[in-house]
Amino acid sequence: MIDSEIQSIKQRFGIIGNSSLLNHALRVAMQVAPTDMSVLITGESGSGKESFSKIIHHLSPRKHNQFIAINCGSIPEGTIDSELFGHEKGSFTGAHEARKGYFEVTNGGTIFLDEIGEMPIGTQARLLRVLENGEFIKVGSSKVQKTDVRVVAATNVNLMKYVDEGKFREDLYYRLSTIPIYVPPLRDRGNDIDLLFRKFATDFAEKYKVKPITLTDDAKESLLQYRFPGNIRQLKNLTEQISVLSTDDKVIDRETLQKYLPSERNSLPALYRDASNDQGISERDLLYKVLFDMKKDMNELKKFVLEALQNEGSAHQIIENHSELFEDLDNNNLTHTNHITEEPVLLNINSEQSNHYEDDSQEIQDIAHETEDDESLSIEKKEKELIIKALMKNNNKRKYAAKDLGISERTLYRKIKQYELEDL
Repeated sequence: MIDSEIQSIKQRFGIIGNSSLLNHALRVAMQVAPTDMSVLITGESGSGKESFSKIIHHLSPRKHNQFIAINCGSIPEGTIDSELFGHEKGSFTGAHEARKGYFEVTNGGTIFLDEIGEMPIGTQARLLRVLENGEFIKVGSSKVQKTDVRVVAATNVNLMKYVDEGKFREDLYYRLSTIPIYVPPLRDRGNDIDLLFRKFATDFAEKYKVKPITLTDDAKESLLQYRFPGNIRQLKNLTEQISVLSTDDKVIDRETLQKYLPSERNSLPALYRDASNDQGISERDLLYKVLFDMKKDMNELKKFVLEALQNEGSAHQIIENHSELFEDLDNNNLTHTNHITEEPVLLNINSEQSNHYEDDSQEIQDIAHETEDDESLSIEKKEKELIIKALMKNNNKRKYAAKDLGISERTLYRKIKQYELEDL
């Protein structure tokens, strides 16, 4: 009985495929739809997560009320609270009149929050209050309002990793993931790839008034083996491209198909190969070698600076204050910093390096003394000063200030909040 209902859902919402992973995700969506539980849909970008949110809404008692899909990553951090919860007139610059937010407009319906991992921490706290109590407060207001909205969220990132990194609230994660639904990537759906290809080929043949393309057996095998990092969206674009460009022969063989398939990206960085052994060194390989060399050079520089500081009378205090700079060094090449004396510390270097370091040691020591008294070298202080100058220059128009600073408007909003510059 359940399998026949799943087939009915597929026909109703235009879902193509018979893989067991897809059927399981549909079964969970069908079972949770009649409830008011929050749902967290996970899966890679382009795998069809929004389709599952629509299925949940249209199979629920809320189906006659409004459904709104919101991409949290596309709304600037400074305006997302206003978009979701509304604002009062005059609550911020540009708020010429009061505005209702999505949670007020969608009362009784369903809100789909895509890319929930991109939601700012402050907005996450507001969302948690809605989920727990059905309450929210407009920006610039003190009045608590009620709403009855079902939240379906989706993400293509590992939210638990974001929780560990402090980018996502743990309590919100568990509140959202009451019922988790995993949408499988296209590469794990087996023969569904061929079914979707044929469906798209038929659709585009009708759209462009051409004969539908078909695949030879070897081309079909090649298509099924491709990993499709862009999932269904990538397969659809690929089918449309071939449908339009293959004007002569509509039977696509393996060789022809390979011309349209992008080169697959390796999931792990490739090791640098010596030019004498391999003439085909890619730009990526060279980039990785440069990065590895830079890391090696930085460690050597840390060792050198540490030696110079250890020869100064205030070395113990300086190293104690900046111990994080040297925590990743190999202690076998250094004397232990907890037992620093006024005696010179020897490093394992050759005589040529030693002469070079001796020539520069006095200059390094002078710089170290200068920076002890020069607090203006604080990066945060300089950054704050630059933001203030940019805002003053552009009459507090943050869009143009962000452009002058070379950062996104969303990043500028975050920095203004971090440095408490809202009242400028």
